[in-house]
Amino acid sequence: MPADVILPHLTYRNVADALAWLTKAFGFVEHYRFGEPGGRVNGAQMHLGDAWIMLNSARPGSASPAQAGHQTQSLTVFVDDVDAHCERAKLTGAKIVEDLHETAYGERQYGVEDLEGHHWLFSRHARDVDPAEWGATVASQ
Repeated sequence: MPADVILPHLTYRNVADALAWLTKAFGFVEHYRFGEPGGRVNGAQMHLGDAWIMLNSARPGSASPAQAGHQTQSLTVFVDDVDAHCERAKLTGAKIVEDLHETAYGERQYGVEDLEGHHWLFSRHARDVDPAEWGATVASQ
């Protein structure tokens, strides 16, 4: 398990379905799963390169965005070939919510929703841009 990074936990109604969908649409690789032997998958860990995520089953007090009726967070994952990644997602029928483009801050990215409405940005650094050029102020360090 990665120890030096943030590990986001995402809620899905059906973790087994989410495992298959995230593998097919985004290229995530399953690391492990847990649950009842021969039964429901209660949780799992996956990765795409160095980006790791946990999948959890919906239960009282937690819900997927589809269950909640609104977006709950957004995740950004950096990939080597964002153009090919976007095409893969499109071919699997993923809901593209932000077309592939270059941002004012120098990232080439696209936005997509997964099968439960989680919002994802897949990105690649395209060029260095001074934060002042797009209206940001860098905090003193």
